[in-house]
Amino acid sequence: MPPSERPSPSAAESNDCGAGTTSGNGEATIATLADWYDAHGRHDLAWRRTRDRWAVLVSEVMLHQTQVARVVAAWDGFIARFPDPQTMADAGPDAVIAAWGRLGYPRRARRLWEAAVRVNREGWPIDLTELPGIGRYTARAVGCQADGEDVAAVEVNIRRVVERVAGRGLTERQAEDASLRVGRPLHGRERLLALMDVGAVLCRPRDPRCTDCPLRRRCATRGPLAHEAVRRRQPAFAGSFRQRRGVVMARLRAGPVPVHDLDGEAFDSLVADGLAERAGRDARLARS
Repeated sequence: MPPSERPSPSAAESNDCGAGTTSGNGEATIATLADWYDAHGRHDLAWRRTRDRWAVLVSEVMLHQTQVARVVAAWDGFIARFPDPQTMADAGPDAVIAAWGRLGYPRRARRLWEAAVRVNREGWPIDLTELPGIGRYTARAVGCQADGEDVAAVEVNIRRVVERVAGRGLTERQAEDASLRVGRPLHGRERLLALMDVGAVLCRPRDPRCTDCPLRRRCATRGPLAHEAVRRRQPAFAGSFRQRRGVVMARLRAGPVPVHDLDGEAFDSLVADGLAERAGRDARLARS
């Protein structure tokens, strides 16, 4: 909500959020989380300008394991082509997988189409985790952003923020509880996006900008936790099986290809994932 409509936090809430006053030596004040988000949040992201449940769901699926800049580049064309569940369901999985392009992890496109089919046929379920490919975080994030729910939702940026504030690793449920405390006095959508943006803009995996952080005064770590340095890194993409699958997918997005012209092992794995199929001697994107 606009700053003028937001209730003023109590003194305890302001201190809890890292708000400060000008010190005797003239140091600048530290903004509250709410003020920082108003001034520096990523409000220009296109999917944040809507409260449409379908559009929010699509954005969350696209953003999972994909950098924001790549989603920004693909967003307008994708949502224009599939503006609602019926349009996507009617288009078929091959059209959705092809439009997914190089966003990576194309099984997300397949599951998104399956979710569209379910919603188009039966309507939206009360529990969004009943939809194919939709987990606890995504269901809660959609609830906050589209339906006005005030629930905790924790993705990678928020987890990093609340763990660093706490000074230790947290389970998923512990991180959810911590996000409610750290995000005070914000609620629902604003709390979710404010903490997410602090994690993405300030509390970064490397070179965090702690001096600019509205949570600095209550943060136990003010930098990376020890366990972050030993977390398993994702294997290199170059030369990997993922790359081989990507090469086959790129060819299939352009149209049917003779099976014998493809990397057989990579193609078979795409078939097993419901992303491709055989049509006689040709390979093509899955049509059912």
